[in-house]
Amino acid sequence: MGRKTEQAFRVVHRYLGFFLAGIMIVYAISGIVLTFRNTDYLKKEIHIEKTLEPNIAAEDLGRALGMGRFQVDKVEGDLMYFRGGTYNKKTGVADYTEKKLPLLLENMNKIHKMHSGHPLFWLGIFFGVSLLFFAVSAFWMFRPTTSVFKKGMYFTIGGIALTIILLYV
Repeated sequence: MGRKTEQAFRVVHRYLGFFLAGIMIVYAISGIVLTFRNTDYLKKEIHIEKTLEPNIAAEDLGRALGMGRFQVDKVEGDLMYFRGGTYNKKTGVADYTEKKLPLLLENMNKIHKMHSGHPLFWLGIFFGVSLLFFAVSAFWMFRPTTSVFKKGMYFTIGGIALTIILLYV
């Protein structure tokens, strides 16, 4: 590995890092927030009243409301009760509450959980490839004979060991 290769990796690593600083902050914050997605941390309660088609079957109501893991708890007359609300089969009115994150955090989470059906999925791929480059290019930042590189290898071994432990816990 020559000096020009080292220098090239340093330059690309540096400017790509500056360029992606914003999206790395978004991924870091949304990753922390997603850790608490099974709680109500930072969520606020929102009251919603929707008019749907009357007489929607219990098994179709969750899809009509856009709710995942939906379950009707009980039915009394024309009212279907579900977690957080009711649906009147006769009038088609659904009255319920949802707990949502503030808009900015909700949008950060949508970017973090992006999938191939999202119109900007290629940005997620670009970001992932860039992070992979950061991880790999770090090994070309210093000559293998330097003490910084040798110490870095100890940290690398520790990081790989921790990763393996986390994958099996």
